[in-house]
Formats: sequence, structure tokens, C-alpha cells
Amino acid sequence: MAKAMEATARSSSSLHVVVFPWLAFGHMIPYLELSEQLARRGHAVTFVSAPRNLARLRPVPEDLRPRVRLLPLPLPSVDGLPYGAESTADVPPEKVDLLKVAFDGLAAPFAGFLAGACAGGEGATGFGKKPDWIFVDFTHHWLPPIAEQHKVPCALFSIFPAAFIAFLGPKTVNDEHPRRTAEDFTDQPPWIPFPTHIVHRLHEAKQFVQLHLRPNAAGPSDCCRFWETEQHCPLVIVRSCREVDGPLCPLLTDLFGKPVAPSGLLAPYDAAQEAVADRAGGGEDEDKASASLMRWLDEQPARSVIYVAFGSEAPLTPEQVRQLAVGLELSGARFLWALREPSGLLIPDGFEERVSGRGLVRVGWVPQVRVLAHGAVGAFLTHTGWSSLMESFLFGHPLVMLPLFADQCVTARAMAARAVGLEVPRDERDGSFAGVDVAWTVRRVMAEGEEGKALARNARAFQEILCNRAKQDKYVDELVEHLLRLQ
Repeated sequence: MAKAMEATARSSSSLHVVVFPWLAFGHMIPYLELSEQLARRGHAVTFVSAPRNLARLRPVPEDLRPRVRLLPLPLPSVDGLPYGAESTADVPPEKVDLLKVAFDGLAAPFAGFLAGACAGGEGATGFGKKPDWIFVDFTHHWLPPIAEQHKVPCALFSIFPAAFIAFLGPKTVNDEHPRRTAEDFTDQPPWIPFPTHIVHRLHEAKQFVQLHLRPNAAGPSDCCRFWETEQHCPLVIVRSCREVDGPLCPLLTDLFGKPVAPSGLLAPYDAAQEAVADRAGGGEDEDKASASLMRWLDEQPARSVIYVAFGSEAPLTPEQVRQLAVGLELSGARFLWALREPSGLLIPDGFEERVSGRGLVRVGWVPQVRVLAHGAVGAFLTHTGWSSLMESFLFGHPLVMLPLFADQCVTARAMAARAVGLEVPRDERDGSFAGVDVAWTVRRVMAEGEEGKALARNARAFQEILCNRAKQDKYVDELVEHLLRLQ
């Protein structure tokens, strides 16, 4: 009886959680989603990032603002890093290592913040309470030792899907089964004891070894950062759920030798509801650029448009932009193509005139959730970033997949295995692809034949998983139980 009362008292206590994502919006957004989920349960959350990043995030819902505090930590200047750059969206791929150098420079400011946050007396509540947990990302190898000085535990929150975390594995199994060459990454890891599609193709493996396994200008490799951070964390949180990842969930707990808690998929439900409501209300709150884009979609038949976007980070080469343009033109499909600023300069001459009426190119920011929510959109040509897929599956869209690096490649294999989309065929050695293959894949996914219908049906089944809020919310409840039990 006493134990039951103690458990009840503990479960009713409010936590103060500090969350600190890596400087990429694909990381910050799911960290913010989880922060808001915790705040809805009465917990205080201090969300840490650089000032411009915080200003560019969507606003926290008004009813949650008393429990979600945004804490800006200015980045130090670094030679070669563009002025004002605070996220991966602000720098070309070759400058990301310099962003990591600046990020590592936040160690001292964060230590100062944490010392002050831990100075609160007994009985303090909310933000005055000593942090109970710090959620860290793969880049934070320097943070757990700071937290240990104040006896604050850290949890590694991975925004990557369970399949990629299993592919990467902890340091212990990598030491037992070392992978040193690109070819080593084209086979399923030996520590996964059941058949999967968790592999890299040779061109992907070469890129992974070069970009993530070797030391870089910021010092340790990305893999070493992840392994060192994980070893200091008594809890790992993965953006996954058992309905999607099945046996991978218990496998991760066995592999890491510690609790690995699924957070649920953390889809942007509020943004999706707002997008649907805005369209129902005529989109009165949209800016002029977004309004013109939505008017164009309004003129298209239902589920006839393929939306094309590659996220805020994924780099496209001039040749990739050219072949995508060729493929979209050859496909005959209606399309809306969102391009980052530099890539927009690479569109072939005359392309927009030739596809006028059925194709629209928009360079710069696009309200992606609003686009995906529109009834004219019927498929998504994507780099398979996990956050983008969650946004797409909220509306049940099948996929044309063109992964560009790291976790995206493993995710594309997993989505192809679930038959929710098709990958664009590519050269195994160098990753090149032809416009005719883009066109062929787009036509297959958009077609009204049996294959296209099956892909759409399977995408809607994924939508049902994602939209089961009761089950998704339960994962956050279970995570809170872990936090209370392990603190």
C-alpha cells in the first residue's frame, strides 16, 4: 500500500525538463513538438537554441506558454561561418562543420545557465526548480559531463527513426563488429537478428563513411559524437512507435542495454489542424505569396498534383536539379516544386514556360503542411526526411523517394518495404539518376492503376496509425513514467 501511494505521489509530481536540439529545423521542430506534449501534461520545459532559431520557430500555443520557456544562447563567432548563421538552413553543406564548431562553443554559456538553474532551493516549482532532465541530441558529447557536475541526468532524444538507430547501433556492438569500409555498410548489421531492409547502397555508404564516420573540421565524427553522448545517458528516446517499428523497439533496448523509450511519432497535429481550418476559412491569414500558391492549387483537380520538396537542409547538385526538371516535364504530371534559394538558380532555361499551367516552381519558403493538406495534392516527391514524412502521412500521401544522405536512405528502404512509395532508380556506384527514371516513378505512383491504388491504400493505413491520437499520446505518457522512475 505504501509503495502504491509513493508511486501515485511520484507520478503526480511535475518535472522541469531542459531540451536542447541540434541546430537544424528538422531537429528543432520535433523537439518542440515533444516539449509541447510535456507542457500539456503540466511539466515545465526550457527550450534552448540560438536566438534567430527561436524567432523562426512557429509560436508556442498560447495556453502552453506559461510552461514552455524559450532560452536563447548566442553562438560564438567562428572564422568562415557566415554572419548570422545559426542553423543548417543558413549554411551550405560544406560549412556545417563550422556550425558544429560554433555549437561546441556553447558549452560554457550552457554551463553558466545550468549552474544558475540548479541554484533554486528546495520546494521550488516550474522554471525555478532544478532541472530534472536534459534532453540532448547526437551532437552534445560535451554536455553530459557538465550535467553530471550538478547531478542532472541526460536523455538522448533521437529524432531519427528506429531503423536508422538500429543501423547505427551503440559503440559496444560496433567495437565487436567494426565497419570500416563503405562496403561494410551495404549489408544488414550483424546485431539485427531478423531480416530487414536496413542497408545502404554503395554510393550512400561511401557518402556516410566520408561525412559521418571520419573526423571533421569540428573534431570528432558525427558517429563518435552520438556514441559518446549515448554512453553518458541513462535513457534513450526515439521518435518511433511499435505500430510502425515492431520488433525494432525491444531490440534497441537490448542493444543499448538501457531503456529506449518510443516518444510516438510526434506529428505536427496542431499545424495540420490549422492548415485544414485555414483552407476552410478561405485562407484569410495567408501572406500574398502563400495565397497565390494556394489559388493555383485550388484550380487543380483533386489529388492530381505531386508536391516536390527536399527539406531545409538537403543539398541538390546542379545535375540533380536538371534531371528532376527533365523528369517532371516528361512525366506529364501536375506538380508543385519547392526549391531552396541556391537551387532555384539551377532550373533549366525555358523549363517553367514549357510546363506552364500544369507545373509551378516556388523558390524560397513554402508552407509545407498547408500544401500537403490541400485536396489537390495526391503524392509527395521527397528526400524522406522523417519530419517531412510525418507531415505527409497526416494526409495519407504515397511517396516518390529520392533520399540524399544518412538516415534518409535507410528510411527510404523501410518505406519501400511498407509499400507506401517507390524509390527513383539510381546508379549503385555514384548515385546518379536520369530524368526518364524520375518520370517513370512519378507516373507509377500517380497512376490510377492497381499499383498506384495499392500505394495510396498503404499510405492511408500509415495515416490511420499516425492519426490515432490516443495511442500516440500514450507513448508520451509512458515516456513521462520513465522520466519519473529514472530521475
